[in-house]
Amino acid sequence: MSQQQRSLVVLGAGVIGLTAAYLAATDEESSFKITVVARDMPEDMGSQGWASPWAGANWSPMPYGEEDARIARWEKQTFDKFWDMIPTGLVKLLPSSLYARRPETDSDGYARTLWWRDLVKNLHSIPADEIPKSCNIGLGFSTYSVNPSVYLPYLKQELVSRGVAFVKQHVRTIDELLPLTGPEGVLINASSLGSKSLIGVEDQNLFAIRGQTILVQCPGLDQFLQYEIEDHDAGEDATYIIPRPGGAPSDQVILGGVFQVGNWDTSVNMNTAKRIFDSCCKLAPILHSKETRVLSHNVGLRPARQGGPRVEAEWIGIPVTSTHSLLPWTALPENTPKKLLTVHVYGFGPGGYQNSWGACAEAISLLKQHIRQY
Repeated sequence: MSQQQRSLVVLGAGVIGLTAAYLAATDEESSFKITVVARDMPEDMGSQGWASPWAGANWSPMPYGEEDARIARWEKQTFDKFWDMIPTGLVKLLPSSLYARRPETDSDGYARTLWWRDLVKNLHSIPADEIPKSCNIGLGFSTYSVNPSVYLPYLKQELVSRGVAFVKQHVRTIDELLPLTGPEGVLINASSLGSKSLIGVEDQNLFAIRGQTILVQCPGLDQFLQYEIEDHDAGEDATYIIPRPGGAPSDQVILGGVFQVGNWDTSVNMNTAKRIFDSCCKLAPILHSKETRVLSHNVGLRPARQGGPRVEAEWIGIPVTSTHSLLPWTALPENTPKKLLTVHVYGFGPGGYQNSWGACAEAISLLKQHIRQY
C-alpha cells in the first residue's frame, strides 16, 4: 500500500494527541487519512477523566529539562512555537517573576546555573528590595500561557478543516482500533494515564500527580508569579499565578497549587483551596480587590511516568496479549495485520503543554522512519 492511502489513528484528544494529529495533517512529506479517537474531546472541558482542561498551560521552570536532554530539546522547540503564536491572540505574553531561597548564592549566580537560562526571553535579576522577605533570589523573564478552553477547541477545528475525523469512543484494547487502522494503518498512542490500563500497552510506570487550582477573574493581574519548587516529585505545596488569554469571562487567572504524587483523588479540598488563595495573595495583593471573582475550583491528575515521558515506536502483536486471560472479546476484521506500528507519546506529568510541539514532532519523525518497514 502506498503511504498516500495509509490510515493513521490518534488515540487521545488532549493537547498531545491533538498536536500530534495536527503535525501529521500538515506534514508536507506525508498524507494520512487521520482519525482521532478519544473518550474525552475538547467539548468535554468539565471531565476530570483527562488532564488537558485542568493544566496551568504555560511555560514555567521545572527541573526535568536539566535531568533529561530530550525534555530540554522539546521545551525549546515548544517555547519557540508558542512564542511565534503570540500575535494570533491564542498565546499570552507574560512578564514573569520567580522567587527562590538559595542562601549559598545570589540572583545573578543562580541564573548562571539554570538549564533554561537561554530558553526564556529577557532573563534578568530582580532588585533585592522587590524580593519577598522569605527569599533571597528573584529572577524576571518573559514567558507565555494559553487557555485550554480556547486552545483545545482551536486545535480540533483546525484538524476538522483539514479533513480529520473524530470518533468519541472509550477504547479498552488496541484491538478495538483495528477497523479504523486497516491492514497497513498506524497508531499514535497519546492516551496519557489511560495507557496504564489500555490492553496491549498496560504501562505500569504511569502514575498520577494530583493538582488543585482556583480559576479567578482578576482585572489588572497580568504577570506570571511563582515560588520555585525544587523537586516536583516531593509532593510539596506550590504557589503560582498564571494569567490566561481569551476565554469568557475575560481576565482569567489560574492560582495554584499542589503536586501530590500518587494521589488519584479528584475531589476539591477546600482547606487546600484556602491555602492556595492566601499564598497567592501574598505574591499578588491585587487579588484582594473587590473585582476579583472566584470562577471555579479545579482538580486534575497530571500523567507522570517513572523513567520519564515515553516517546518511542513499537510493533504491537495482533491480537494483543495481556498478563491476564480475561480480555474483552473483539471481532477482528478479515484483513487484520499480525502487528501494528504504534508510536507512543505520553507521560509528560506537569509538562504536557510545554513539551507538546517538540515531543509530537519527534513522534511524527519516528512514525515516518518506521513506516518504511511495512
